[in-house]
Amino acid sequence: MKHIRLFLAALLLSSAATAQTLQPNEEYSPTVYLIGVEESVAVDDACDKLSLMSDATQDYLDTHRHGFQQTERPMFVFATRDNRFSLALGGFIALRASYDFDGISDNLDFIPYDIPLTANYNNRQQLLMDASTSRLYFKGIANSNTLGRVVIYVDADFRGGSEGSYTPRVRSAYVSMWGFTLGRDVTTFCDLQAAPLTIDFQGPNAYNFNFATMIRYEYTFANDHLTLGAAAEMPSVSATYNEKFLKMRQRIPDFPVYFQYAWDAERSSHLRASAVFRNMYVRNAVVEDNKSLFGWGVQLSGTIKAWDWLRFYMNGVYGKGITPYIQDLTGSGLDLVPDSSGEEISALKMWGWQAAARINLSQRCWLSGGYSMVQVDHDDSFTTGNMYHQGRYIFGNVFYALTPRCSMGVEYLYGSRKNMDSIDGHANRINLQVCYHF
Repeated sequence: MKHIRLFLAALLLSSAATAQTLQPNEEYSPTVYLIGVEESVAVDDACDKLSLMSDATQDYLDTHRHGFQQTERPMFVFATRDNRFSLALGGFIALRASYDFDGISDNLDFIPYDIPLTANYNNRQQLLMDASTSRLYFKGIANSNTLGRVVIYVDADFRGGSEGSYTPRVRSAYVSMWGFTLGRDVTTFCDLQAAPLTIDFQGPNAYNFNFATMIRYEYTFANDHLTLGAAAEMPSVSATYNEKFLKMRQRIPDFPVYFQYAWDAERSSHLRASAVFRNMYVRNAVVEDNKSLFGWGVQLSGTIKAWDWLRFYMNGVYGKGITPYIQDLTGSGLDLVPDSSGEEISALKMWGWQAAARINLSQRCWLSGGYSMVQVDHDDSFTTGNMYHQGRYIFGNVFYALTPRCSMGVEYLYGSRKNMDSIDGHANRINLQVCYHF
């Protein structure tokens, strides 16, 4: 605590900080501020300063996560003069403008599940403008003699309230060390690098980007080629209830696990096999007894760098009662559904897949596109005509980096929803975005 108090006080006294810009490599060159709070450490030599600043920069290189909805590395790093502790504040400001035509997705994000199936005067076109996905994050790194490198990370956007309220929302809040992650983070079932960048905040409907409170352990070995991961995560069950089957508090965590193989010199290509196991509880009000149903899911995902200018992304998922792990179905009430008589309840089968590619036209300009589909398969006795059956998501976009920190993009989206009675609807959207990272 002493180090942290002194460090925060130093931030308020700019005259106590010596700022120098370090150029560790061509990709990442933050400004590193050495804070003079360790009087016993002499750092007068320029070479020593550069060495300490290089060490602080390397901490952020080593712990940076790439992938879907991940932030860029920070512009500024504040480090103590022995690099025992460093802190960065970063994020981005993103403004997105959208226009739906020939059908809409009734959401700020382009979600096929939310496409109306009956056209009327109010769901043919719409204009949207949104900056609520802008992000702030704090990242602290402590180099401890006892615990090794400890990473503390908190990030937030402004999606916590109703549409247009811009209420801050905590996304991640975790500490990681020794391979453990403790706190709230993206679910372990999600492969962060298996989906491309989209202006649409939701992304492909078969992807599975969601957050969970967890205890996770990951271990990388075989010269960084192989990684194993396992976690216990707070469950979220979205079921359809009736008078007989009532909602219950859950008692057992979800258990996602994965095995990943990575290759090429930078280990930037990989394939991952994942699984998740769930035990979902409901209350049978008639016999006054609790009932648990088993849910499970398997997934194959990955990204492949074919050439410097071409990269592929994909994931395919299949299971029963796994709506938190498929974007289009989160919160849909389709984990557990009663049959037509209302006497039985069952976990529904569901599956989806997405494939995409990114082409780098130059260092500043790239384009990407892909296709994604989700389907829920109902047993006849558990089927009603207005139940969701299938959703499709097609996208194409182009991005241009005005500077390393500022980018612009344009995107086209097409989506459709089909119910069990074969009634369907579709929507089109054009997205424009300006984003500045700091």
